[in-house]
Amino acid sequence: MINRELIEVFSELAREKNVERSELGTILEQLFLYIIEKQNGTSENCSVIVNIDKGEIEIYAEKEIVDSVTDPSIEISLREVLEKDPDLSDLEIGDTYVEVVDPTIFGRRMIAHAKQFFAQRIRDVERKYIYEDYATRVGEIIIGVVHQVQRDNVFINIEHAELRMPKKEQIANEKYRRGDTIRAVVKSVEVTSKGPDIMVSRSDNHFLQKLFEMEVPEIEDGIIEIRAIARHPGERAKIIVHSQDRRVDAVGACVGMRGSRIQAIVRELNNEKIDIVNFSEQSEILITRALSPAKPIKLFIDDDRKYCVAVFHNDELDSAIGKGGMNINLASRVTGYRIDAYGEKEYEKQQRDQSTSLKDVPGFPATAINGLQDVGIRTVADVTSADEDELLAAKGVGESTLDKIYTAIQNFIESSEQDEDPPEPVNLLESTEESD
Repeated sequence: MINRELIEVFSELAREKNVERSELGTILEQLFLYIIEKQNGTSENCSVIVNIDKGEIEIYAEKEIVDSVTDPSIEISLREVLEKDPDLSDLEIGDTYVEVVDPTIFGRRMIAHAKQFFAQRIRDVERKYIYEDYATRVGEIIIGVVHQVQRDNVFINIEHAELRMPKKEQIANEKYRRGDTIRAVVKSVEVTSKGPDIMVSRSDNHFLQKLFEMEVPEIEDGIIEIRAIARHPGERAKIIVHSQDRRVDAVGACVGMRGSRIQAIVRELNNEKIDIVNFSEQSEILITRALSPAKPIKLFIDDDRKYCVAVFHNDELDSAIGKGGMNINLASRVTGYRIDAYGEKEYEKQQRDQSTSLKDVPGFPATAINGLQDVGIRTVADVTSADEDELLAAKGVGESTLDKIYTAIQNFIESSEQDEDPPEPVNLLESTEESD
């Protein structure tokens, strides 16, 4: 009866941890091998078969038949073999005998002795289940309960799994408290010595994307495509969307009736402001839309370099740049273009400065002008865009002369900022007409 009693005891422990019966059988086999090794010093000659359904445990030990036994765990005398089974009279010294081991010889104390081993194996199996489950859920939104709040991590519980949200994956202006229900996206799952490390995020761009998929059926159905996302988590985000169906307005679908869809997302993100940008193949249109709420009056775009100069009315420049440069930064990231923003007056001054001939720059070393012109460097813009090696390659330019060149250019630019009446701007980049 001890077999069935043992299995029932361990089965109850396994049920509490949601361990499958097949896994329990494997664990029990490992458990008895562990007990044998503890008792005999080795279990290499033993095998264990556990039948959970029948409540049976079978243990076999292969032993060498010897004349004089020195190690009873791996040896047995011929006389003892014949006492156990007289029908094996044909066996000789040196043959192998398979002995059936009675589990009762380990005694009931074995249960307590093996409990720590069994608990550890159960934890290992449980960790494996959790890892396998969450490894397939990377990119999904989960809903859990805040279990612990530390300085650098928030720990979230979902059933038997513990998930970790590091500081950088949190929304900075949110406060998390034990017991709070929280949503986050599964960002990564890794195996560690302490079990699976499941990292979740609320600041990742993919979290915002999944929220849109949840709230906007047209995205889930593939009618509307999210082309790009840029975020300052908790403060502002820009998202570019594109409709595959001309009859469906991508921005309108994302906003929803009376803003119902977008407001649900904004509430989830602690009032993060979200600008939804309609995609365009034309870079000037896309950049103009991405710079909203400011509206540029001129765009100078170099598509090859992914660079854009945006010029605004002077009173709109602050809005274009945004608090702490947030608006211009998000527009740059979401479009993939480096965008420099200028007010009209500032841009005109810069253009005048950059197009000035070197011979018109006060204090510029005259001995270097001809050599620089020979290598194609003729204006202030040419100097500021060239690297040191290019300048030093010009005839008449050495280290000391180079220092004088940089000093003259810097003084010229600083003094020109005092000029109140700049000339008409000269376009350095290809100009494109703004259209919608």
